Amino acid sequence: MALRKILSKLNRPIDDIDREKLGVFAAEAGGQPIASLSVRQRARVAGEIKSVRIVPRAGAPAMEVHISDGEGSVTAVFLGRRKIGGIVAGRKLIVEGLTIADGKRLMMYNPMYELI
Repeated sequence: MALRKILSKLNRPIDDIDREKLGVFAAEAGGQPIASLSVRQRARVAGEIKSVRIVPRAGAPAMEVHISDGEGSVTAVFLGRRKIGGIVAGRKLIVEGLTIADGKRLMMYNPMYELI
């Protein structure tokens, strides 16, 4: 029986293991699960930055930070910014703000953030 457990752990895809570890981190950091968020709700979420990109909005730059907690994702938008020191793909952080819907995406505009 113990051999089966060991073999099942060795046969699990790395993506599943990473997703599980990210979920544990998000829960320990006091973040709400992103998959359970609703629109127009103040939320605190923790996760890993998956991508950072600069998108012009109304003629001004805006930095979009895509954050995932392993189960869901949210996009933090920092208006008027091209760069924020320390915010790079692969870094863990906590964001807190009001969630809105942009099509099917959940977004937070100018959230408070804490780098981990």
